[in-house]
Amino acid sequence: MLYVLTHNILPVFSILALGFILGRTQLVSKAEATTLNRIAFLILQPPLIFPLINGVDFENFAFSGIAFYGMGQAVIFSATFMTCRFILKHEIVESWLLAMATIFVNSVLYIWPITNLIYGEGANIPIAAIVAWDASITFAFFIVSTDFLANKTSSVSTSLKRVATNPILIVIVLGITMNLLHIPTPAPVLTGLKFVGAAAAPLTLFALGVILSGHSFAPSKTIIVVSSLKLFGLPLLVGALLTLGALETQWNQMLLLNAAGPAGAMAFALAVLHNVRT
Repeated sequence: MLYVLTHNILPVFSILALGFILGRTQLVSKAEATTLNRIAFLILQPPLIFPLINGVDFENFAFSGIAFYGMGQAVIFSATFMTCRFILKHEIVESWLLAMATIFVNSVLYIWPITNLIYGEGANIPIAAIVAWDASITFAFFIVSTDFLANKTSSVSTSLKRVATNPILIVIVLGITMNLLHIPTPAPVLTGLKFVGAAAAPLTLFALGVILSGHSFAPSKTIIVVSSLKLFGLPLLVGALLTLGALETQWNQMLLLNAAGPAGAMAFALAVLHNVRT
């Protein structure tokens, strides 16, 4: 376990630490980091995701494991939302997005490279399965639901347009469609996508480190409660649910690792989009 920490996990997060240091010393500004983050999201993440989805073997997916993971997400989300809304007294949309932060794990930029180092390239199919689930189902749900909550006069077509034009969802659908129809992707295209996509994780981690350097780390009641539910609640519940099935050890390990991963930045992005307190 110590070897995995020192050789697989810490090297991945070292780029975030570098961003934090350069941000604190003002060698890189928040505006520059925001631009880097936008480039990573719009330009680099889709090429990273497409080969993952396009190349996976859906016949090897343990759908019962994905179902258990989804059940854990639903329970933790509901508990967090009710806590934030009725105990901590946050507004509805803010509570909704805080609850999203406890279950929407940044699988692509954090867990994927870590499991790739630990298990080897092509051996982390469970993470690809969770990426497909979260990107195509969970993220789409929050895009539509948050739009309805923040803009109650918004039409269904407007919300669906947000989903249809999201670059990550587009490549997920394209990758799944080409996979199921056995449409091959030309080797030069895959080479270009993998070359570009490899920069997504380090660039995003670096930008987040810079942005974090400008914030206070003083904990509040909400931060403590929500972070605890994310850090302990989701992995404990997912781990317990996985014992109900008869999955391979590797699926149990990776699903549990993913549940323990850091929250994705999409809750923050949606908050900015809908002028919710960030």
